[in-house]
Amino acid sequence: MRAPLISLAALAVAIQAQEVYLTTTGYSARPQCTQSNVAPNYHFSPFSYTLNETVRYATSVPPPTTTRKYGPPYTDAVKHLSTSWSTSTWGSWIPEQTIISATDTEDPYGQAAWSSMWLQADLHNYTTTGLFSTTVSPTPVPSSELVLPPRDYFGPTDCYNFPKDFVFGVAGSAAQIEGAIGLDGRSPSLLEKLVPDSKPKDYVTNENYFLYKQDIQRLAAMGVEYYSFTIPWTRILPFALPGTPINQQAIDHYNDLIDTVLDAGMTPIVTMLHFDSPLMFVASDNITKRPDIGYNNAGYQNETFVDAFVNYGKVLLSHYADRVPIWVTFNEPLLYAYNFKGVDHIVKAHADVYHFYHDTLKATGKIEMQLGIFANPIFLGKQYPKSVLETLPGAKPLSKSQLKHIRNTSDFFGIDPYTATVVSPANEGIKACAANPSSSNELFPYCAKQETKNIYGWNIGYRSESYVYTTPTHFREYLYYLWNTFRHPILVGEFGFPVYAEAEQELSDQLFDSPRSVYYLSFMSEILKSIYEDGVHVMGALAWSFVDNWEFGDYAQQFGIQAVNRTTQQRHYKKSFFDLVDFVKARQPHTE
Repeated sequence: MRAPLISLAALAVAIQAQEVYLTTTGYSARPQCTQSNVAPNYHFSPFSYTLNETVRYATSVPPPTTTRKYGPPYTDAVKHLSTSWSTSTWGSWIPEQTIISATDTEDPYGQAAWSSMWLQADLHNYTTTGLFSTTVSPTPVPSSELVLPPRDYFGPTDCYNFPKDFVFGVAGSAAQIEGAIGLDGRSPSLLEKLVPDSKPKDYVTNENYFLYKQDIQRLAAMGVEYYSFTIPWTRILPFALPGTPINQQAIDHYNDLIDTVLDAGMTPIVTMLHFDSPLMFVASDNITKRPDIGYNNAGYQNETFVDAFVNYGKVLLSHYADRVPIWVTFNEPLLYAYNFKGVDHIVKAHADVYHFYHDTLKATGKIEMQLGIFANPIFLGKQYPKSVLETLPGAKPLSKSQLKHIRNTSDFFGIDPYTATVVSPANEGIKACAANPSSSNELFPYCAKQETKNIYGWNIGYRSESYVYTTPTHFREYLYYLWNTFRHPILVGEFGFPVYAEAEQELSDQLFDSPRSVYYLSFMSEILKSIYEDGVHVMGALAWSFVDNWEFGDYAQQFGIQAVNRTTQQRHYKKSFFDLVDFVKARQPHTE
């Protein structure tokens, strides 16, 4: 996950919305109440008390009874490829050993070449492993861990049920939970170099690379039906580019991970790229240079990027499309787009992968890319917004043939709507700001102020540890806008809340995370209202994150619905996890 940006396409709507206020006097009427003028009747009664507390347990998902296929198996999928793939294996990056032992210096894709990428990455304070070095066999979750916590006094009052095909689950990303970054053939990614040396690195994190079986079992025990995870490009293709060998260890690992999800009775959702671009795409650039657009440089603008990503996407789809029904190409692509060329490359790479999935493999699942200035061409076949073409350096319009190829290359609209932002024009006006792209102009290229208070000085909602505020009603407005503008089903791919100062609390206090429960239940209530009262097709929601993780150099922003002991790697369910699952399970469609 990452802090959201408001797209240029949505900017005008946000600006107009800020200026609409209704002037009223007094407080609102109490909902669901009638006035009573009966005087109280004070009296005494005999006192007695019996301790009688009902204990409820989470219900795990049942084991699968059928196996559904969404695309051809690998043996059939590879027949559609114009080139063949080779596979290989590599060792692990242990600086004092690997370089000395590598003798295949003449092989451009051998152990020596692989090791040289890590040497050039120049990692500081590098730790190869944490507690584990092999896959850990899962153990059953004790029933004592599955006792539901006490209810909060106030709760949702809606009367709606979720549609029978509603996708509910949890999400995580490899770079933030896997660790084992230099093991089993994985090569360096951008995220190893993104944060300063003074901050925690992604070297170990939650050791999910070895603990995935236990993590999946814990999710299934809670009744989670969908598990959304990411596959690292640098683990599948250590040398990244088309024609380079595929890492067989990685193929086997994610084959087993997907099968483990299915065997647990859950359904996998896979994201291809979650900020963790191969480092080679950005190694020659200044990673910290201020981008034209977005937050960071992920190398999307590199000349080799489109062909390389499409090749990577074909590898994943050929191996796993038969068992994975929902695919996401780029997570929050705007944030790491860097410049217009990066945006343009993302749009074109996504479209090519989509056509391979549906037109070549004839797969029946769904594939998607997330919000940004990408929505016009991908969903509507329309040109990049005029504001983009006139503002971003080097911006060029798409041709008619390109628009035809790109149009309708998404089966649903994925968003990560963590919070809202109050948007207003730059003080000097949008046009004047757009004409001044200097390094000192902090508002360029969006040319809008983004704030977290309304015009009367009130916060827009209850504040978290970071940028997230609890803003459920704004979330519902956003869903309405997207559905009626781009007219595709909407998947909430991530949403979550890091409770303020949670990491500083005792474990028992961290686990009783009522502010996070309020966040989730209010957002889910607004999804139901959006579906039934506004007619919006919201196809699902995935909670971020299923466990506290590495938030790009930070462990204090705890988005997880499970806590982690960073010494033992033990996981603990939080109250919000129980409350969220209980909310959804209590609103299942009626069966005749």
